[in-house]
Amino acid sequence: MTESVEIVDHDPRWPSVFEELRTRIARVLGFHCQRIEHVGSTAVPGLAGRGIVDLDVVISDPSALPAVIGRLRPLGYTHQGDLGVPGRESFGCPPHRPPRHHLYVCVEGSTALVRHLTFRDQLRRNTDTAAAYVELKRSLAARHPDDPVAYVEGKTAFISQILDQSAESARSIESPSHPEVIHGTL
Repeated sequence: MTESVEIVDHDPRWPSVFEELRTRIARVLGFHCQRIEHVGSTAVPGLAGRGIVDLDVVISDPSALPAVIGRLRPLGYTHQGDLGVPGRESFGCPPHRPPRHHLYVCVEGSTALVRHLTFRDQLRRNTDTAAAYVELKRSLAARHPDDPVAYVEGKTAFISQILDQSAESARSIESPSHPEVIHGTL
């Protein structure tokens, strides 16, 4: 069965749904989990999305992954590997346990985790960027209503552009060109 792509208006219940999932997962993972982050469109107030809550379980050490996999299995999660994204392990969610969500396990400091958090935070801070993202998502959903892969691939350039701008901004703060800073007089 093909998954359809439909964009829905922001639902103010999404943070509560995340919290319910976070609590359920954290209880099972215990000390293996550093924290659980709400990422993706449902983590951005007012942003339309597919209504699928994305969670990043953050672990401090990759050696904890086998224990995490073992603890998630009884909840119905199936480990799918990194799906080509180093530092981020994907899990198939239990079909019989709503709500719809995507679960990832990320190593603290991994590029995958940093990208998720940076993009989320950029959308939270910049309403123009968030509005442009929603417009793109609605357009892609209309063009690819039965092709989630094409939908996701269609967002890649936009996401990369925002992340590149964010990285450029961070570099300019870290390496200011102001003469007093360069010469240590500020």
